Amino acid sequence: MGPSVSAASYVPPDRMTDAEFLKRLGDRVREARAKRGMTRKILSRDSGVSERYLAQLETGQGNISILLLRQLAVALDMPIETLVHEHPDPSVDLAHALELLRRLGPDDLVEARQLLLQRFDTAAETARRGHIALVGLRGAGKSTLGALLAQRLKVPFIELDKEIERAAGVALSVIFDLYGQVGFRRLERQCLQDLIARHPGFVLATGGSLVSEPATFELLLTNCFTVWLTASPAEHMGRVVAQGDMRPMASNREAMADLQRILKVRNPLYSKADTRVDTAGKSVEDSLEALVAAVAWAPSTAVCDRGVPAKYCFPL
Repeated sequence: MGPSVSAASYVPPDRMTDAEFLKRLGDRVREARAKRGMTRKILSRDSGVSERYLAQLETGQGNISILLLRQLAVALDMPIETLVHEHPDPSVDLAHALELLRRLGPDDLVEARQLLLQRFDTAAETARRGHIALVGLRGAGKSTLGALLAQRLKVPFIELDKEIERAAGVALSVIFDLYGQVGFRRLERQCLQDLIARHPGFVLATGGSLVSEPATFELLLTNCFTVWLTASPAEHMGRVVAQGDMRPMASNREAMADLQRILKVRNPLYSKADTRVDTAGKSVEDSLEALVAAVAWAPSTAVCDRGVPAKYCFPL
């Protein structure tokens, strides 16, 4: 996803000046970094691109080669992303379908996605009945409330980050050091797929940045009933500090500003969850009751008869 722009402020690519194009590119790099909770130093390490150049890029001062690539795309009358796309060219039907989707407004896109799921992924809806996934930034209460909810529902409680560590045989910090962000994301998606396949029911606490990976987040949304746990920025920070965990804000004097920036760019992604529970100012007990109420959709017997064991139908 690119940066959020209003219809009034949007400038079509073919009408942008070089300066406008470079600014939009810089905005997208900065937002993509924020969604993943990556500092500029971490991105520099993982990409091999100097921090100095990243700073220039994010402030709209990318180098001339980017503009030359743009000139080629304009001359060929094709989107620049098509030139740099790493996968095989899409089929004609897929290309036409994508063009149709691009013309739809936000509300129509939501409806189109639902229609596609209903028509082509009916098995996923059945799987969602037994899977509850908690999303949100660190400090929202996913681990604490998730464990309590799982006890209430008598299903396993699973923390995805711990499953990733178990699969890799090393701590998350080592995974990032050895394989970088890309390697971690591959493990994250594989572990999520394995968990969905193995468990007919669970409560899952996800990593805060999972929503920044479209394919993995779509896998979660289509196979789990998702709950967005929220809190105030100050509470997020306080809970993270209390846990002794400042990733990825360690040694950063502007930790609160970074956290607020991460929240800002991730909130539109978190809002795709099925429901939201605000834990701000609430005790653990009150937050748990709010969470229980949020997942009390209690599938009917007819739904449970479609192959989901009765004990995973959560008659709350």
